[in-house]
Amino acid sequence: MTYDVVVREVGPWDGLQLVKQVVPTEIKAEWISQQASLGFSNIEVTSFVPPKLLPQFGDAAEVVRRANSTSDLVASALVLNMKGAQLAMEAGARKICFVLSASEMHNQSNVRCSTDQSVEMFQKIKAWQGEHYPETFVAAAIATSFGCSLQGDVSQYRVTELAALLAELGAREIVLADTVGYGNPRQVYNVFKDIGREITNVPLAAHFHDTRGMGLANVAAALEADIRIFDAALGGLGGCPFAPGATGNIATEDTVYMLEAMGMHTHIDVNGLLELRKNLELWLPEETLHGTLANAKPAINFIRNSA
Repeated sequence: MTYDVVVREVGPWDGLQLVKQVVPTEIKAEWISQQASLGFSNIEVTSFVPPKLLPQFGDAAEVVRRANSTSDLVASALVLNMKGAQLAMEAGARKICFVLSASEMHNQSNVRCSTDQSVEMFQKIKAWQGEHYPETFVAAAIATSFGCSLQGDVSQYRVTELAALLAELGAREIVLADTVGYGNPRQVYNVFKDIGREITNVPLAAHFHDTRGMGLANVAAALEADIRIFDAALGGLGGCPFAPGATGNIATEDTVYMLEAMGMHTHIDVNGLLELRKNLELWLPEETLHGTLANAKPAINFIRNSA
């Protein structure tokens, strides 16, 4: 049976969080445009956070403006608080993703408040959005859904509780994020299945990091749990600056290749992704890119398997 699976690029924000050099706006815009041309309909293009904390995103409003000129692309932005949400919507972001953490310690490290306070903030954001920008798509992401390098274990009950509450408050999509790469396939399957039984009217998405080499195995486990939306970053870039040991996302090119090889249609040009990765190497000469497909290349029977 053939399935459609959405792979969403998050490299322009999550991938660049730990990159020390500030990438020029022109390069970000070119990256987004080129990737959209390969079949990506949804790209998380930036984050509205204080520039003094993350100078990389001081051009967030301009990046959104330029991304919006790309046809058939939903340019989304990550936000952490009310001010960021307001700035993103005022800049024209068609979609925003509000992030909170299931780990109290990580939430305090990331946004300096409790998880419950973040939930209250989300409620206020939804109220403001409904009044001023009713067409904006508002998603919510639960960071450290599978474990935390500050806290250790994260309660599956707490993750389910937060997901249900965010859905009730109006989130139009719930993303479970393995921020520090603690998740394993059995855990991923169980958590998504549990939440899928609880939430039936809001799409669920997965955001995996490959910190301990289980990223693609976790994708396969999430697929078994009926998840069809996955975040990934070109070249396996990324990591959380507020969580020790958090390293890169699953590589977009490897993720798309695996899904297509399994007979699922992403509608993404794999060979084009590998060419775009070469550009990324030129744009970020001091960064180490990850993933294996760029070296191994697609198997000779890949076209037949993915047809």
